[in-house]
Amino acid sequence: MNAQLQPNEARLEPMREADLDAVLAIEQQAYAHPWQRRHFADCLAGGYQAQLLMAGDTLLGYFVAMKGFEEAHLLNLAVAPAHQRQGWAQVLLEALALWARGQALQWVWLEARASNARAVHVYKAHGFRYVGLRKQYYPAHHGQREDALVMSLKLD
Repeated sequence: MNAQLQPNEARLEPMREADLDAVLAIEQQAYAHPWQRRHFADCLAGGYQAQLLMAGDTLLGYFVAMKGFEEAHLLNLAVAPAHQRQGWAQVLLEALALWARGQALQWVWLEARASNARAVHVYKAHGFRYVGLRKQYYPAHHGQREDALVMSLKLD
Protein backbone atom coordinates (compact mmCIF):
# COMPACT_ATOMS: atom_id res chain seq x y z
CA MET A 1 0.00 0.00 0.00
CA ASN A 2 1.51 3.31 -1.07
CA ALA A 3 -1.33 5.72 -0.30
CA GLN A 4 -0.37 9.36 -0.32
CA LEU A 5 0.10 10.63 3.21
CA GLN A 6 -1.37 13.90 4.42
CA PRO A 7 0.76 16.68 5.97
CA ASN A 8 -1.07 16.36 9.30
CA GLU A 9 0.25 12.80 9.56
CA ALA A 10 3.89 13.92 9.51
CA ARG A 11 6.13 14.96 12.38
CA LEU A 12 9.79 15.87 12.85
CA GLU A 13 12.10 13.97 15.18
CA PRO A 14 15.79 14.39 15.93
CA MET A 15 17.98 11.94 14.05
CA ARG A 16 19.78 9.52 16.36
CA GLU A 17 22.50 6.95 15.88
CA ALA A 18 19.81 4.23 16.14
CA ASP A 19 18.09 5.71 13.05
CA LEU A 20 21.09 5.42 10.75
CA ASP A 21 20.18 2.04 9.19
CA ALA A 22 16.85 3.48 7.99
CA VAL A 23 18.50 6.74 6.92
CA LEU A 24 21.20 4.88 4.97
CA ALA A 25 18.58 2.76 3.21
CA ILE A 26 16.96 5.94 1.85
CA GLU A 27 20.32 7.58 1.14
CA GLN A 28 21.41 4.61 -0.98
CA GLN A 29 18.13 4.57 -2.92
CA ALA A 30 18.02 8.32 -3.46
CA TYR A 31 21.59 9.06 -4.53
CA ALA A 32 24.11 7.61 -6.97
CA HIS A 33 26.87 8.81 -4.60
CA PRO A 34 25.34 8.40 -1.13
CA TRP A 35 26.80 9.51 2.15
CA GLN A 36 28.32 6.75 4.25
CA ARG A 37 27.35 5.94 7.83
CA ARG A 38 30.41 7.80 9.12
CA HIS A 39 29.24 11.04 7.49
CA PHE A 40 25.94 10.93 9.38
CA ALA A 41 27.62 9.74 12.59
CA ASP A 42 30.14 12.60 12.40
CA CYS A 43 27.32 15.13 11.94
CA LEU A 44 25.43 13.73 14.92
CA ALA A 45 28.59 13.75 17.06
CA GLY A 46 29.25 17.34 15.95
CA GLY A 47 25.83 18.50 17.11
CA TYR A 48 24.58 19.40 13.63
CA GLN A 49 20.86 19.87 13.09
CA ALA A 50 19.64 16.49 11.83
CA GLN A 51 15.92 15.87 11.60
CA LEU A 52 13.77 12.98 10.43
CA LEU A 53 10.37 13.47 8.83
CA MET A 54 8.17 10.64 10.08
CA ALA A 55 4.59 9.46 9.46
CA GLY A 56 3.80 6.79 12.02
CA ASP A 57 6.76 4.41 11.84
CA THR A 58 7.56 5.39 8.24
CA LEU A 59 10.64 7.48 7.56
CA LEU A 60 9.66 9.89 4.78
CA GLY A 61 12.93 11.83 4.64
CA TYR A 62 15.53 13.80 6.54
CA PHE A 63 17.88 16.73 6.47
CA VAL A 64 21.25 17.56 8.00
CA ALA A 65 22.38 21.16 8.41
CA MET A 66 25.33 22.92 10.00
CA LYS A 67 25.03 26.19 11.87
CA GLY A 68 27.57 28.88 11.05
CA PHE A 69 27.85 32.58 11.73
CA GLU A 70 24.48 34.07 10.75
CA GLU A 71 23.86 31.18 8.36
CA ALA A 72 22.91 27.55 8.09
CA HIS A 73 24.40 25.24 5.49
CA LEU A 74 22.18 22.43 4.25
CA LEU A 75 24.48 19.43 3.90
CA ASN A 76 22.03 16.69 2.99
CA LEU A 77 18.31 16.38 2.30
CA ALA A 78 16.53 13.32 0.97
CA VAL A 79 13.00 12.03 0.60
CA ALA A 80 12.39 8.31 0.32
CA PRO A 81 11.78 7.47 -3.35
CA ALA A 82 8.35 5.98 -2.52
CA HIS A 83 7.30 9.37 -1.10
CA GLN A 84 8.86 11.74 -3.62
CA ARG A 85 6.78 14.23 -5.62
CA GLN A 86 4.33 14.62 -2.73
CA GLY A 87 5.66 17.87 -1.26
CA TRP A 88 7.74 16.37 1.55
CA ALA A 89 10.95 18.10 0.42
CA GLN A 90 9.15 21.42 0.85
CA VAL A 91 8.10 20.36 4.36
CA LEU A 92 11.73 19.54 5.18
CA LEU A 93 12.94 22.86 3.75
CA GLU A 94 10.34 24.78 5.75
CA ALA A 95 11.40 22.93 8.91
CA LEU A 96 15.01 23.87 8.16
CA ALA A 97 14.06 27.53 7.64
CA LEU A 98 12.04 27.60 10.86
CA TRP A 99 14.95 26.13 12.82
CA ALA A 100 17.37 28.62 11.24
CA ARG A 101 15.09 31.57 12.06
CA GLY A 102 14.83 30.27 15.62
CA GLN A 103 18.63 30.41 15.78
CA ALA A 104 18.53 34.05 14.55
CA LEU A 105 20.31 33.02 11.34
CA GLN A 106 20.01 35.22 8.26
CA TRP A 107 20.74 32.79 5.41
CA VAL A 108 20.49 29.16 4.36
CA TRP A 109 23.09 27.97 1.85
CA LEU A 110 23.34 24.74 -0.13
CA GLU A 111 25.00 23.07 -3.08
CA ALA A 112 23.05 21.03 -5.63
CA ARG A 113 24.41 18.88 -8.40
CA ALA A 114 24.22 20.80 -11.66
CA SER A 115 22.53 17.75 -13.24
CA ASN A 116 19.86 17.46 -10.52
CA ALA A 117 17.13 19.52 -12.18
CA ARG A 118 14.42 18.18 -9.84
CA ALA A 119 16.27 19.31 -6.72
CA VAL A 120 17.12 22.68 -8.23
CA HIS A 121 13.43 23.15 -9.11
CA VAL A 122 12.38 22.31 -5.53
CA TYR A 123 14.93 24.73 -4.08
CA LYS A 124 13.90 27.53 -6.44
CA ALA A 125 10.23 26.93 -5.63
CA HIS A 126 11.14 27.38 -1.96
CA GLY A 127 12.82 30.73 -2.66
CA PHE A 128 16.45 29.73 -3.03
CA ARG A 129 18.43 31.70 -5.60
CA TYR A 130 21.43 30.66 -7.67
CA VAL A 131 24.54 32.55 -6.53
CA GLY A 132 27.50 30.68 -7.97
CA LEU A 133 29.17 27.53 -9.21
CA ARG A 134 31.64 25.20 -7.53
CA LYS A 135 33.59 23.50 -10.30
CA GLN A 136 34.09 19.73 -9.98
CA TYR A 137 32.59 19.71 -6.47
CA TYR A 138 30.80 16.34 -6.49
CA PRO A 139 32.10 12.89 -7.37
CA ALA A 140 30.53 11.47 -10.52
CA HIS A 141 30.66 8.18 -12.40
CA HIS A 142 33.93 6.68 -13.63
CA GLY A 143 36.13 8.93 -11.50
CA GLN A 144 34.74 12.09 -13.03
CA ARG A 145 33.60 15.17 -11.10
CA GLU A 146 30.45 17.26 -11.38
CA ASP A 147 29.84 20.96 -10.80
CA ALA A 148 27.65 22.17 -7.94
CA LEU A 149 25.22 25.05 -8.10
CA VAL A 150 25.52 27.23 -5.00
CA MET A 151 22.15 28.50 -3.85
CA SER A 152 21.03 30.68 -0.95
CA LEU A 153 17.84 31.67 0.81
CA LYS A 154 17.61 34.99 2.65
CA LEU A 155 15.54 34.54 5.80
CA ASP A 156 13.22 37.35 6.87
